[in-house]
Parts: sequence; structure tokens; C-alpha cells
Amino acid sequence: MSDAGRSSDDQRDLELIARWKGGDERAATDLVQRHASALARFAVSAGERNEVDELVQDTFVRAFNSLDGFRGESSFRTWLFTIERRLMLDRRRAEKRRKDRDEIREDDATTEYDALDSVVADEMQKRLQQAVGRLSPTQREVFSLRVSEGLSYKEIAEAVGTTEGAARVHYHNAMRAVKEFLDE
Repeated sequence: MSDAGRSSDDQRDLELIARWKGGDERAATDLVQRHASALARFAVSAGERNEVDELVQDTFVRAFNSLDGFRGESSFRTWLFTIERRLMLDRRRAEKRRKDRDEIREDDATTEYDALDSVVADEMQKRLQQAVGRLSPTQREVFSLRVSEGLSYKEIAEAVGTTEGAARVHYHNAMRAVKEFLDE
């Protein structure tokens, strides 16, 4: 991406990355403050309910440890979403392996507290949440990145590891499914 095609946010991120690489610890804090809430929202919208803060922290740890691999071909935020998505997939695989190994115990039958439940009182918001919950994992990720985070289809494609055209199709299908559910 040329400097002319970069947003001021992208430029700011690149400046902070350069400062961090130069030894300025405050720059890393600034990067975390700029992107942590978006990563948390993405994790929750992708179905994560437990240890979201830990997932966000792990995303930044992995990003800072591999910052030399960041080529700037996408925005720093898109790169963070990609890292977080991979961490979520790794967590889900590990959890599935653990569940496959373990027997079901009585203490496994616990209910999860969804922080959104206490905030979301409006009936339409509940219906929207149900509709999004019915989407496939890929549709849910694409929908969230487009609607909640405002990413372009190109950025979404990079974050979820697909093509721009496929991202558009997933988004279109997600929107259709959400509308159909809300019209029921």
C-alpha cells in the first residue's frame, strides 16, 4: 500500500510501530489503546465469551513478537484481526480436542453469563443478536468486520484468509439471512 493510499490512522500506526521498534515502550501502549476495544468487539461477535481480555492480550503479544513480519500490505488493525482470528481458531481446536478426551462431568454443565445480556434490553437488538448467531462462523466474522468495524472487503478478505469476492458473497448472504430472520 502506498503512503498516498494510507489513512491517517494507518500512518499513525506506522509511526507508533517505528517508535516501538526504536525502543519507545509508550508507543506499544498507544497501539494497544488504539486497537484493543475493536479486537474485543470482534472476539465477542465471533462467539467468544470467556477470557476475551486474555485473547486480546495474546493477540498483542503475538503481534509485537512478530512485528518484523508486518509488511504493511494491509492496515495494522487488519493484521491484528488476522492474528486474533487465528488464535480463536487455535483455541477452538484445542477445546474440541480437550472435550473429545474428557468425560462429561457434572461440573461441566454450567451456564455462561453473557455480558451483552445485561446491556441489551431492546427486543430488536435481541432479535438481531439471534439472527447473527445463526450465521455460519465465516459469515459472522465477515458481518462483524464489515458492520461493527467498518472494514473494506479487501481488508476483510485479508483478515479471514479469503478473496475479496468471497468476502462480498459471505457478507451478502449474511445480510440476507439476518433480514429473513428479522422478517419472521
